Amino acid sequence: MTLSKFELAIQAFDKANAEDPNIEVAEGIQVPKELLYGQRMSEMQERYIPDASEAVKLAVRAQHIQRWKTPRSAYPMDKPGYMLWRTGLYKFHAETAGNLMRTAGYDEFMIDRVKTIVSKKGLKTNPETQQMEDVADLVFIEHYMVAFVAQHPDYDEAKWIVIVKKTWNKMSEDAHQFALSGKLKLPQDLVPLILKAVQ
Repeated sequence: MTLSKFELAIQAFDKANAEDPNIEVAEGIQVPKELLYGQRMSEMQERYIPDASEAVKLAVRAQHIQRWKTPRSAYPMDKPGYMLWRTGLYKFHAETAGNLMRTAGYDEFMIDRVKTIVSKKGLKTNPETQQMEDVADLVFIEHYMVAFVAQHPDYDEAKWIVIVKKTWNKMSEDAHQFALSGKLKLPQDLVPLILKAVQ
């Protein structure tokens, strides 16, 4: 059976992310970190916006593509260095996704559309970019917030409220409603903190 362009692109994204030397354990199975992240992004997108455009579905899967190849340690460990790293990451992810889409048979119009989303251009103004941001924030809350908290045991409640609010403020109202609707698996230990931050 001949695969569609979409299926070929998703396969290519997953193959690229399967090269990640960093491993996470999910449900007792060891999985390359960015492969797992991409799969979690697609799973969340299907729950949150199952009718998303093809461009959003591609961008969601490719958002962190081969992230380990652009380590934070390659940039100065200060705020300007962090911003340079983030900017470099967005460009790297967009170019990598675009090249793989081209190989899968996509035209330049669709490639540019996905690159715009992956580059996070037009947050709050481009609906497709905002949808990817929503999905990323929902995935962070459900799967990664507890581990992030564990990495910073010295932070007090006030600091965490600021961090949660920053995540919350990047999300659309639709994502807020989804997060509080019971459809998102909130980390139980952090529910009081999250509710305090968003009220």
